[in-house]
Amino acid sequence: MTDLVTGTLEGGLATITLDRPEAGNAMSWELVDTFSAVVERLTATPAVRAFLIRGEGKNFCVGGDIRSFASESDPADFIGRLARRLHVGLALLAAHPAPLVIAAQGAAAGAGLSLVASGDIVLVGQSASFAMAYTGIGLTADGGATWLLPRLIGLRATQELAYLGRRLTAQEAVDLGLATRMVADEALADEATVVATRIAAGPTGAFGGVKRLLARSYEATLHDHLDAEAAAIAIAMAGADAQEGVAAFLERRKPAFRGA
Repeated sequence: MTDLVTGTLEGGLATITLDRPEAGNAMSWELVDTFSAVVERLTATPAVRAFLIRGEGKNFCVGGDIRSFASESDPADFIGRLARRLHVGLALLAAHPAPLVIAAQGAAAGAGLSLVASGDIVLVGQSASFAMAYTGIGLTADGGATWLLPRLIGLRATQELAYLGRRLTAQEAVDLGLATRMVADEALADEATVVATRIAAGPTGAFGGVKRLLARSYEATLHDHLDAEAAAIAIAMAGADAQEGVAAFLERRKPAFRGA
C-alpha cells in the first residue's frame, strides 16, 4: 500500500505530501496518523529549516473522510481521537522554528482549511476554494480553525464561513488575508518550492523567534511584548546567523546563513 503521506528532506527543506488524490486527500485515520508520524519524524530532525505541505491531485484536502466516520461503531469517540492525533502534528509544526509554506489547489475544506490557516506563507492556485464545511454536517471545527481564522480574516468573516457556509475563492482568500498570494495552477508547485527553498536558506533561528513573537502578540500587553522583543533580539544577536548577517552587510556580500 502506498503511503498516504510522504515526507522528504532535501537541502533543509522538508516536503510533506498528502497522497490520497483519488479521495481528495480526505483525512481518514490512516492519513492523519501517518501525517502526524511524518511530522514527528521531521520536527525531530535538526537539519530541517523550512516545511512545505502540498496535496497530490486536483484538491489540496477536502477535509475529513466522512464515510469512515459513519462506518465506526462509536463515531464520537473516533472523531475525537482523529482530531487529537491531527493536533499532535499541527502543534509540532507551530512550535518548530522553521516556517511552514502551504501550496493549495482545488478544494481546501474542513480540516484542509485548518491546515491552510496554519501556514506561515500560503500560496494558492487559481482553482483553489476554501470552506469550513464542518457545520454543514452538524459538527464544530478542529485543527485550530476557530483560533487561527479570526486572527487571519477577522471574526465576522469567520462567522460567515461557519454559519452561512460561505466558500471563498482564491482571490477572496488573498484579499481577506487567509492566503499570501495567488498563482496559476500550473505554476503552483514550482513557485512553492522556490519560496520554501528560499526560506530554508534563511536564518532559521531568527525566523523561529519571529514566529514565537507573532504567536504571543495577541495575548501580551504592549509593555510585555516590548520586553519580549528586546530579549529575543539579544538572543538572536548572540547567534551565528546574526553574526554572519552583520558581517555580510558590512562586507557588502550575500549572507550564508546556516540556520544557527
